[in-house]
Amino acid sequence: MIARELAKALPQYTNEIRLVSRMPKKINKTDLVLSADITNYEQTLKAVENSEVVYLTVGLDYDIKTWRFKWPVIMQNVINACKKNNAKLVFFDNVYMYGKIDGLMTEDTPVNPCSQKGEVRAKIAQMILDEVKQGTLHAIIARAADFYGPQTATSFVNAMVFDNLKKGKKAQWMVNVNKVHSFTYTPDAGKATAILGNSPSAFDQVWHLPTQANPLTGKEFIKLVAECYGVKPNYMILRKMMMQFVGLFNPIARESVEMMYQYEADYRFDSGKFEKAFNFQPVSYAEGIKHTATE
Repeated sequence: MIARELAKALPQYTNEIRLVSRMPKKINKTDLVLSADITNYEQTLKAVENSEVVYLTVGLDYDIKTWRFKWPVIMQNVINACKKNNAKLVFFDNVYMYGKIDGLMTEDTPVNPCSQKGEVRAKIAQMILDEVKQGTLHAIIARAADFYGPQTATSFVNAMVFDNLKKGKKAQWMVNVNKVHSFTYTPDAGKATAILGNSPSAFDQVWHLPTQANPLTGKEFIKLVAECYGVKPNYMILRKMMMQFVGLFNPIARESVEMMYQYEADYRFDSGKFEKAFNFQPVSYAEGIKHTATE
């Protein structure tokens, strides 16, 4: 996912890359790997030891109880370990804390979560911002829209559009297939996160990662994917009542219900700040979809 794409992009800047997770695997030949549980401070401290820049790209089980308990612990452990090692922090974030937005999401969009998961994301982002304001930590919050890309199993569109159409099944889309929805291409996100972490002037700010402007509707997105597989763009709509019913048996579906507001209206994500600052052109949806379908 993002950690893999980030690791692939970092050798342009350094050959001293340490990959940390419960079961880490090398991405590049020169990578160092360290197994650690970052809910444990001593293990987090060992993971961060002697680092100049720390990239926090961790993903937790999609469960609000897990998020409420683990995210603040992880964030505090990472912040403390960075401060102890005089390391800079780059946190890969999402847009849940913005809540329902009418218009473009930008770095200046007010934090106004309308979901439990959004409240957690707002809390942990504020933990970083408070440290930055106090001058005790140099950090970046790098935010992406919903994402898609090669080998991105945790992406909604990878699982419900690409995988289904590839298997000859109907694609699935949340709520309304006629609303536009921005998606960040994971290789772009990885490259951009590496750029930010290696740009001293980028620190102590929030950045939106490069995402193609003029997003597609769900129907348009499905059509492009179907063309890649040479199948008809057949689809079904997942409505809230259906997801609530499925959620009685499927925990992922149950946890997804509160986030369905993101598909009820147009979802537009602006990354102009990054594109202008770093002269970066995001991959087009047509190209990104083609690459995702063929890898």
